[in-house]
Amino acid sequence: MRMASLPDVLASYGRYHRDPRNRLTHYFGVPAIVYSMLIALALYSLSVAGVRIGLDRFVVAVAALGYLCADVRLGLALAVVLTGLAAAAEATVVLGRAQALAVAGVVFVLGWALQLLGHRIEGNRPALLDNLIQIFVAPLYLVAELGFALGLRPGLRTGIEQRLR
Repeated sequence: MRMASLPDVLASYGRYHRDPRNRLTHYFGVPAIVYSMLIALALYSLSVAGVRIGLDRFVVAVAALGYLCADVRLGLALAVVLTGLAAAAEATVVLGRAQALAVAGVVFVLGWALQLLGHRIEGNRPALLDNLIQIFVAPLYLVAELGFALGLRPGLRTGIEQRLR
């Protein structure tokens, strides 16, 4: 079985996100959801060789590694974003467990509400309803789109657009 290429994966996600208003809601909704999940993870840690490591850091490291395997440049950008979101989550946990979970819950619901609003505006269903893996593609797609807006990776952009025709 052939692995899907990066343009194939991003085009698959892009089919559900053609309307710029929908994409805009995702630029806020996706990071909000990731941040809220990292808050919950930051409340727990595991011991590795006698050193306590927050689960948020572990998950960010694994996710960054996965994104780096998909594409080094996009993976590096995502590693920076994920690290920043983890730092924000850890700062939120300092408020205390109950307050941190309250923030996480509110931000999680608002993040999903934004995304669902975007899909309602566009008039289509979320990509994850057809393929749950799309949850992991969303951050990669958004970072790629930001790069395209900055004039970066024109070859990748062309490859995606060709698949969307």
